[in-house]
Amino acid sequence: MLLAAIDIGTNAVRLLFSNAFRHNGHVMVEKASLVRIPIRLGEDVFKNNCISPEKTVKLIKTMQAFKLLMEVYQPVAFKACATAAMREAENRGEVLNAIHRQTGIEVEIIDGLKEAALVSAVSDMRIAKEHDFVMFVDVGGGSTEISLLKDRKIIESGSFKIGTVRLLNKKVKKKEWDALKNWLKKFTGDPASLLLVGSGGNINKLTKLYGRIPENTLSYDNLEYSLKHLALFTLKERIERIGLRPDRADVIIPAGQIFCFIMKQLDTRSVYVPKVGLSDGIIHHLFSELNQQ
Repeated sequence: MLLAAIDIGTNAVRLLFSNAFRHNGHVMVEKASLVRIPIRLGEDVFKNNCISPEKTVKLIKTMQAFKLLMEVYQPVAFKACATAAMREAENRGEVLNAIHRQTGIEVEIIDGLKEAALVSAVSDMRIAKEHDFVMFVDVGGGSTEISLLKDRKIIESGSFKIGTVRLLNKKVKKKEWDALKNWLKKFTGDPASLLLVGSGGNINKLTKLYGRIPENTLSYDNLEYSLKHLALFTLKERIERIGLRPDRADVIIPAGQIFCFIMKQLDTRSVYVPKVGLSDGIIHHLFSELNQQ
């Protein structure tokens, strides 16, 4: 069945249409279409604790466009979720009420742990059987969400206010890095028993540029090299010579730094990047809900 997911993120707002179905007992999700609008709500929220009138207007217009697209695509069902920036905006109620009044779309603000659970719920990944544990790391504009799974069940989750837009605006406190480091210490054992899985547009792009494409993996050494290489270019050069989108060119280095930090703490030599994110998790969750009715 065709389903739709709206992800109102800190850096961008996305509308994903996917076909979801069961195959050999597993829920499979195949992307049909994706629209991404880089509104960057976090720039307002992390500086002023509110979403500005200008970005509120952009967000409402984006949601109006998404509503029209859904009327054309006619998905069986859809779900809209908002993450870190909206969670922290003091005027979030006003903004979400305006969206509902003008589009009829109800947006659910999800906390970091639910965000982590949704991302890790996508079941069509080829998880290597030789690993005892799988750790999902989703780096967004406002936060980093981590889930540890054993036998496909979440046994630990963590949410940290460390994100790419937050880093760009120098709004990440030392205590957050310390909290992340201390949380990861619990899982520093045999690196071979842990499979690290990365999600988010930035790690996807880093893997495409510097990783091993057939295996969808990015080594720690190549990740370190990518940060040094990208730092050689100005923002304009990253756009014109490397081909990065303007809203990706500045946040890609902070994203890589976050993954480097996590991999160093875990002594993990590579990250598996299956190109899934919150939108995919929402589709998966929505399909499961519909099939329980």
